[in-house]
Amino acid sequence: MTTIEPTVTGPAVLAETAAGPVVLGPEQVEEIGRYLDELRARIAADLGQRDRDYIYSIIKAQRGFEVAGRGLLFLGFLPPCWLAGVAALSLAKILDNMEIGHNVMHGQYDWMREPGLNSRVFEWDNVCPADQWKHSHNYMHHTYTNIHGRDRDIGYGVLRIDEGQQWNPYYLGNPLYAFALMMLFEWGVMLHDLEFDNIVRGERSWGEVRRLLRGQARKAGRQVLKDYLVFPLLSGPMFLSTLAGNVTANVVRNIWAYSIIFCGHFPSGVQTFTEEETAEETRGEWYVRQMLGSANITGSTLFHILSGNLSHQIEHHLFPDLPANRYPEIAPEVRALCEKFGLPYHTGPLRKQIGGVWAKIVRMALPPSLFPSKSEPGVIVRRKRESSEADG
Repeated sequence: MTTIEPTVTGPAVLAETAAGPVVLGPEQVEEIGRYLDELRARIAADLGQRDRDYIYSIIKAQRGFEVAGRGLLFLGFLPPCWLAGVAALSLAKILDNMEIGHNVMHGQYDWMREPGLNSRVFEWDNVCPADQWKHSHNYMHHTYTNIHGRDRDIGYGVLRIDEGQQWNPYYLGNPLYAFALMMLFEWGVMLHDLEFDNIVRGERSWGEVRRLLRGQARKAGRQVLKDYLVFPLLSGPMFLSTLAGNVTANVVRNIWAYSIIFCGHFPSGVQTFTEEETAEETRGEWYVRQMLGSANITGSTLFHILSGNLSHQIEHHLFPDLPANRYPEIAPEVRALCEKFGLPYHTGPLRKQIGGVWAKIVRMALPPSLFPSKSEPGVIVRRKRESSEADG
């Protein structure tokens, strides 16, 4: 199948946008949609043995790191062994969370018809039940990306992370809430689907809440038993050092997952949207929203693997069910497409992206009167309905 190459006119187009936001007309939006549909179809048709080999190699590495980490922690009376054990177990948990669990539960490997990689039955090494994560993440977040009132990942119900969220004195604690969420990220993800604000407003039935809590108790109970009781007990006199090692590995995984995810969604420049301006979206409009509401992180091949290729967050939001190992080869075409139409392609090294995220967290903690508004959108999408109304 022939590769479709967009005509890149980047510098000229970008120069035209210096005076104001880029304005996309309906025809341009639909052209973008057609191109991305064809790109997705081309990659899906090419899936095969190399993708199988890739995911099996990641699973093999993850299991190797876990066995090594658990074994080395039994020798925790030797500080080098304890440190090596924590490092290996941390890597195992990161791989399970990012490149295996997250991607498998998106259905990226359902085409393989491998029971262990089936999104409907897969469970990960995390306290959040897979079915609840798939609802809050796969459905709510990926369908309504960056739409206020629909995408609960905007602030996770805890933080003010965007100017569209009304400020109140509670948000003065924004940096502290963000730090706590980072350290306890798997628990925050677990509680996410409860929607505490809707419980307080009486908008969730207690029957639904009880069902969610039962699922969380079962899954979290198994995880706590495994990491904080069974393996420490198996290490005998090294109970406390093994317990400390398991706690540390989970915290390392939490910090890493939080950092990658926040860098992909909340650095400066990403746009948010209202329900009104995204109502009855076309496929092309949905694609454009995904590109404007996401950001990438540059890095090495190893860095991309450890991030679950969520360092290619733009490509992931465009094609969440394509195997993530394909995102690096898709990225140049997506970037060229953005340049052709004058769209921003937000990317940068981890230190820049995470710095921008924490700067935003601090800024959003303070009253808006202390900072000039930066809410002017960089891209305006003219929709078919709007054009028809204007013509009429």
